[in-house]
Amino acid sequence: MAEAYIVEALRTAGGRRGGALREWHPADLGAAVLDALVQRSGIDPGAVEDVIAGCVSQVGEQGFHIGRNMVMASDLPDSVPAVSIDRQCGSSQQALHFAAQAVMSGTQDVVIAAGVESMTRVPMGTPVLLAMQAGIGTGPWPRSIKGRYGVEQFSQFTGAEMMAQIYGFGREELDQFALGSHHKAATAADSDAFEREIVILDGLDKEGNVRRHVRDEGIRAEASLEALAELKTVAPDGVITAGNASQVCDGASGALVVSERALKQHGLTPLARIDNLTVTAGDPVIMLQEPIPATRRALERSGRRLDEIDLYEVNEAFAPVPLAWLKELGADPDRLNVNGGAIALGHPLGASGTKLMATLVHALRARGKRYGLQTMCEGGGIANVTIVEAL
Repeated sequence: MAEAYIVEALRTAGGRRGGALREWHPADLGAAVLDALVQRSGIDPGAVEDVIAGCVSQVGEQGFHIGRNMVMASDLPDSVPAVSIDRQCGSSQQALHFAAQAVMSGTQDVVIAAGVESMTRVPMGTPVLLAMQAGIGTGPWPRSIKGRYGVEQFSQFTGAEMMAQIYGFGREELDQFALGSHHKAATAADSDAFEREIVILDGLDKEGNVRRHVRDEGIRAEASLEALAELKTVAPDGVITAGNASQVCDGASGALVVSERALKQHGLTPLARIDNLTVTAGDPVIMLQEPIPATRRALERSGRRLDEIDLYEVNEAFAPVPLAWLKELGADPDRLNVNGGAIALGHPLGASGTKLMATLVHALRARGKRYGLQTMCEGGGIANVTIVEAL
């Protein structure tokens, strides 16, 4: 089978809810990344054969085919098609998988995988809430599903509490992990570790003045265990708080994926080679546990051992997720989310997949490392795993 290569991988710096990116329409936000991918790679915009765009809340400004609207808002020609997909938090990671599969099958040679989510302008849960408020339907889960799983709704917060209980993680251990995320992210930002992957945008400060948006707004270098301990838990007797969960975030990201033929034809230099693509599904109630079996399957299918993987990006949806992944797989914590994760940097839902890939690829190259693994827990009990080889 043909190989698929990542030629460029970029992201915007994360914006807090109501923060620097609050006035950016999601289509324009995504378009900025599309343009940057083309400009930095030097490829002819007309050579792009498809744009696969991940987005979770596809309603309002993110509705009516956000992928195509990103293309229309960009400098890409009208001849470039697009598709919008939703695999919940793994949407743009799945976009990357689809792009790589198109290239590996020989169907296409140049595909952009991308994602966008403005959680300021289209708040999480909006598609369901608006329909319910308008009296449209009874919600996404029919009686057949509720009866089968014995729940009235599926909640990631519930899943996070379940994981903490199953693996024996207490509040202090979760907060300690969260603190580490902030400290690693602050160190990375201060040392310009994100410089190569970030698309610089014009953002707004609190007073509405235009400022260059170059730093993830969620990073708290001054974070402390004492401050985290003061935060209220989501559940009365729980351990999950806003401090040990991922931050609401505005952002966009993307990766340019090409074939070996396109590398030669367009004179492109690859950053990484796609080594393995895996997706699995399991318990939709606990839902956040699936990266563990998904990683096992990815390693088995790739023929690699975990100790061959130099860096891991495990999305910090909630602190119990990467902690359980480390514990269950016996992984090296020093290789995990080395530049911080979503607890500090934010989790822009549909954009997080290619966002993490941008960070992973550039971190591997900066450290002179070879293999990286990325995985993401997703609504419905699904998980994607991507293994790449830095070049």
